[in-house]
Amino acid sequence: MEQVFSMVSHLNNALNSFIWGTPMLACFLGIGLMFTFRTKFFQLRHFGLWISATLLSSFKKSDVRKTKDSASISQFQSLCTALAGTLGTGNIAGVATAITAGGPGAVFWMWISSILGMMTHYAEVTLGMKYRYRDKDGNWAGGAMVYMERGLHSKWLASLFAMFCILASLGIGNMAQANSMSSALSSTFSISPVITGLIGLFMVGFVIMGGIKRIASVTEKVIPVMAALFTLGCIVIIFVHIDRVPSTLQSIFHGAFSPRAAGGGVLGYGITLAMKKGISRGVFSNEAGLGSSVTVHTNSDTKEPVVQGMWGIFEVFTDTVVMCTITALTILTSGVYEESTYLNAMALDAAQGTTSHFDSLLNGVPLTSAAFSTVFGPYGAAFVAIAIVFFAFSTLIGWSFYGETAVAYLFGKRAVTNYKLVFLYFIFLGSILHLSFVWNLSDTFNGLMAVPNLISITLLSGQVIKMTNEYLDRTRSKR
Repeated sequence: MEQVFSMVSHLNNALNSFIWGTPMLACFLGIGLMFTFRTKFFQLRHFGLWISATLLSSFKKSDVRKTKDSASISQFQSLCTALAGTLGTGNIAGVATAITAGGPGAVFWMWISSILGMMTHYAEVTLGMKYRYRDKDGNWAGGAMVYMERGLHSKWLASLFAMFCILASLGIGNMAQANSMSSALSSTFSISPVITGLIGLFMVGFVIMGGIKRIASVTEKVIPVMAALFTLGCIVIIFVHIDRVPSTLQSIFHGAFSPRAAGGGVLGYGITLAMKKGISRGVFSNEAGLGSSVTVHTNSDTKEPVVQGMWGIFEVFTDTVVMCTITALTILTSGVYEESTYLNAMALDAAQGTTSHFDSLLNGVPLTSAAFSTVFGPYGAAFVAIAIVFFAFSTLIGWSFYGETAVAYLFGKRAVTNYKLVFLYFIFLGSILHLSFVWNLSDTFNGLMAVPNLISITLLSGQVIKMTNEYLDRTRSKR
């Protein structure tokens, strides 16, 4: 058994190095850049258009927040459910990890990946809307696998994507999130992981057994409130340390293009490392290019594919440009991260062939918690722990729908109930197990979805450009 485990671990490490390696990250950036150029910088030139069609319209138009279609969800609900699958550990822990591993410059490359990723996700969602269809029960059937089958006429590519999606839903969308909840509650409030697992199992079960309507109903309430509270907390910390903002921004831009040497002359934060960590954490957070949240967008009552595509742009904007940025500024302005300390730890580890010095420093959630504690004291860590619980809970119910749709595509709707039961069982397992291996494995499956998806949206890019130009022409003619 140990030999099998070791073999799987080595194979996974090799795959992970490829999926999140420099060539693949270059593909993420390259495809985003391709859509950006071919749409003539749509996300920048038409900023007012997509903000008006998304954020502003949710305040002005009631039909954007509610739908009369019993088989659909509203545009606002589709956004909240999609954000439920992305907002969470990537914003709280992922940003901290990117900074400690790649330096402040990683934040700049996170911005670049998100700006380009807006158009990648726009393409995914627009194609998803174009090729969705009503099933025999009148419900929407959609997702990345549908445009792979109906747009590219490639059933095997669609099946491959669906399989990776199911595995990712049980890993990064389930066990990793459950473990984040149990770890946060255990370390902060001394709540037993067993209790967290059982309560999480029943609460998630109550929501997902009600289908997409109940999932959307919960996410539209939880996500805006938690995102607003977390943002407010970060703004308070940044305001308290407002005098450090100019030097923080300088360190971000300087670190993006200038390597920093660790003690003893060993290179610490190189430009390539900053790029890799920033881009990979950005993709990990907003999932642009993975095709995962296309499923929920295609359940929207929107009739115009480009309009829903703009909600996809806003999704990436909210997740990375807004949430990841304020988390980064919170950490960097609070003073809990000292670049020289992390660089010296890297130098010692490089000299001794270990990782003990770097691992002993604050990283991930503890680093973000420490930043909050500089202003809120012991309540800071409690706030971060509660935020993780709510964000992780939302991610669980969001990813359950992604996995459910993939299961229905591969095995039919009769298999969905069994999938939901397995999904709930994995929540309990994730709460009580040590998940370093599962994190690595599920991270690989998460990235593997990108391979068939990036191939598909590239081959179908002409249709995206055509739909975009036609929509812009119609919009101009109405003025």
